[in-house]
Amino acid sequence: MEWLKAHRTKLWVGGVALLLVFYLVLTFNRAILLLADPQPIAKAIGAGYLVLPIIGAWALAREIMFGAGLERLGRELDAEGGLPEDNLPRTPGGRIVRAAADAEFPAFQAGVEAAPSDWRSWYRLGLAYDASGDRKRARAAMRRAIALHRTSV
Repeated sequence: MEWLKAHRTKLWVGGVALLLVFYLVLTFNRAILLLADPQPIAKAIGAGYLVLPIIGAWALAREIMFGAGLERLGRELDAEGGLPEDNLPRTPGGRIVRAAADAEFPAFQAGVEAAPSDWRSWYRLGLAYDASGDRKRARAAMRRAIALHRTSV
């Protein structure tokens, strides 16, 4: 039971990825069938369908690599003792209270300003953005952390 709790997110990601792969295989199959049809309209639709699995496979691979990179950085930062403590208050539904996250945000922003080439500060800033509910900036900060880590190794 403990193993299931620890790997719950990975199992969900794996399940969704398998569903997407199944959908992409079906779409590719339909594209091939339409391309074999003698009608020019069917061939055009088949060509359009052929683009969907390519884009879907690229997006899936990119997201999985992004998640794996974040997990690797998180484990490394945790081993160093550099992960911020998760002590923010939560709502009864389990969400972080945004005002509390916003109050702690300037410290993480100052960390990046003090060390702009340190992947650790960018990773912590990404966590702070995520806690504040700004997913777009959180992902950008995490991408920056991954890129900086790649160049530092």
